[in-house]
Amino acid sequence: MTSPRVTIKDVAARAGVSKGAVSLAFNRKPGLSEATRDRIFRAARELGWAPDSTARTLAGSRVDVVGLAICRPARLLGLEPFYMEFVSGVESVLTEHSCSLLLRLVRGAEEEAGLLESWWRGRRIGGAILVDFRDGDPRVEPVERLGIPAVAVGHPSLTGSLTSVWTDDACAVTEAVRYLAALGHRRIARVGGAAALGHTAIRTAAFDAAARALGLTGARQVATDFSGDAGARATRSLLTAAPADRPTAVVYDNDIMAVAGLSVAAEMGLRVPGDVSLLAWDDSQLCRLTHPTLSAMSHDVHGFGAEVARTLFGVIAGEGAESHPVPTPVLTPRGSTAPPEKV
Repeated sequence: MTSPRVTIKDVAARAGVSKGAVSLAFNRKPGLSEATRDRIFRAARELGWAPDSTARTLAGSRVDVVGLAICRPARLLGLEPFYMEFVSGVESVLTEHSCSLLLRLVRGAEEEAGLLESWWRGRRIGGAILVDFRDGDPRVEPVERLGIPAVAVGHPSLTGSLTSVWTDDACAVTEAVRYLAALGHRRIARVGGAAALGHTAIRTAAFDAAARALGLTGARQVATDFSGDAGARATRSLLTAAPADRPTAVVYDNDIMAVAGLSVAAEMGLRVPGDVSLLAWDDSQLCRLTHPTLSAMSHDVHGFGAEVARTLFGVIAGEGAESHPVPTPVLTPRGSTAPPEKV
């Protein structure tokens, strides 16, 4: 038997208000207290109800602007191929919908939470894309409470009830470690990203688990901020260890740090891959312009951004868009990885 369709009348009854009050809440118009507005949004979530996208458009709700805030220094963001490709993918879908991207750089998740609320209450956006999740992320609660249509780029363990799209970081890290171990490397290091980020924590745990499973007692990890300078410093600290402790292979959490690591190896007179193998994450043109070319964990970042945007339009339209992963990064061997030479 088909369940009866939930209507605005049902939401009003659950919240103890009129249908007009529900309309005011979802169109973000004045006339309601914050407590009443929150009660209406909570009732709508409990019933699984969302306003018809056409009706919202006629009522004046903006669905022609999508918000994206990124916590990165402007200079670093401009150098990071991942976000340039990701935003390009998002834009390719927004163009099809005659939408624009409202991009803002923020200093932290708390600042972003306030920014999202301001955008939503000011009717500046019709939906949002959230990236770089942390454990107990402060953006989840206000986005859920306000009923902001959003897609979270992160593992569901970090994103609450928000619709999420993610890559399987644990599987990819495990593949990278197994590949290097299969080549004969026993001392493998990882130069990771910011320790507070959820996907960094997932990669860190997966690296430790893979190293233990393979009996790699010489495995090491160093946290950084994703910048080339930090990647270079981390590489230098690893490669200046005594020969018996120095890693014979290093995995990097992004391509900028891998390129910086390649420069440090050359500076120290070490051959790549003869003395040390290097493996980058987020394959990009950078990896193919170096000498030797960098082996990488490759995935379609442009396609990832496009899939996130398509999912967001499903959420905005109330089509029941579901959380789902995108294809796992695939290992692409090039000139920077090889079996370790015997000394």
